[in-house]
Amino acid sequence: MQFRIEVLDQHYGSSQVLRQVGLEIAPGECLAVLGRNGAGKTTLLKCVMGLIAPSAGRVLLDGADITGWSPNRRSRAGIAYVPQGREIFSELTVGENIEAAARAHGTYGTAAMEEAVSLFPVLAQMWKRPGGALSGGQQQQLAIARALVTRPRLLILDEPTEGNQPNIVAAIGEVLRGLKGRLS
Repeated sequence: MQFRIEVLDQHYGSSQVLRQVGLEIAPGECLAVLGRNGAGKTTLLKCVMGLIAPSAGRVLLDGADITGWSPNRRSRAGIAYVPQGREIFSELTVGENIEAAARAHGTYGTAAMEEAVSLFPVLAQMWKRPGGALSGGQQQQLAIARALVTRPRLLILDEPTEGNQPNIVAAIGEVLRGLKGRLS
């Protein structure tokens, strides 16, 4: 999987948030986008995912211009996104959250579900608990597992450890290090 952004601009009204952003991610690579609050990191990720259209520039996946693709089509092409607010289905159980993503991506009943949940053992223990009843760190683990059950080729995480206790941050970091090189 080859992923590239070319001269991406984004405006909110007359305010330019992104100016000629360019980057490339090769298979097996891990990239972190750093910056202060308000620097445009989340805006960049939303442009990559198709949640907002860039003012200019292109997003390419394996050489194909996906700039005009819907978020759904990008997801089916192998891009998974875990937003900053996690956005789990709080009324659904942990299991139902995982199953919904698996059904939407054709991985229901496959090893993908078991593999994603095995990365975060607490999820199996809380399988029947509503997602909204989980701690913030557990919700983050659920959001990541829900993304991984889709078998993504590119995993995008927005602030994956923000506000989580140190042991959860360490667990998430360990999972991400283990994934490096497996996504392609």
